[in-house]
Amino acid sequence: MDILKEATLFENEKMSHMSTSDRVMASREAKRLILAINEIYKKTKDSKLMDTMKRLTVKKKRIDVRLKGRPSSGL
Repeated sequence: MDILKEATLFENEKMSHMSTSDRVMASREAKRLILAINEIYKKTKDSKLMDTMKRLTVKKKRIDVRLKGRPSSGL
């Protein structure tokens, strides 16, 4: 389960003071980890894997908000 170690390291990384290209790379890394864990989850149905995927998804969404900006409400 090397992918879980990678996921833990990614979760614990600081995301402050990142350039735009660093954010893009971090977003792609998060997606790669989530999809890899999902493949394992499909076979084992381990709830710990689901919890890990949820935490990674939250972190990825935060990164994506910083990349794309918050959607404006109305015109």
